[in-house]
Amino acid sequence: MRRVLALGAVAGIATSVFAMPAAAKVGYYVIRWDNTGICQVWNEDLKYKPFQWGASTYKVVSKPYPTFTQASELQIKMRGERRCTL
Repeated sequence: MRRVLALGAVAGIATSVFAMPAAAKVGYYVIRWDNTGICQVWNEDLKYKPFQWGASTYKVVSKPYPTFTQASELQIKMRGERRCTL
């Protein structure tokens, strides 16, 4: 019984160790729309990318951040520096 319990604990720890890198992979970016200058926080985990058409294109203007709050703080800072209009 002890061996089964110990084996289960080891398996649970191993599973959580391997799951961590996958969770850390998700990132939030700040993107800037070329035609309007508006900056937006974008989650890389979303299924679809922002729709681009005609003059409405965007560029990624930040490194990936692990949380929405960190990316949002950068977006606000860029607005204060007048690198973004909104």
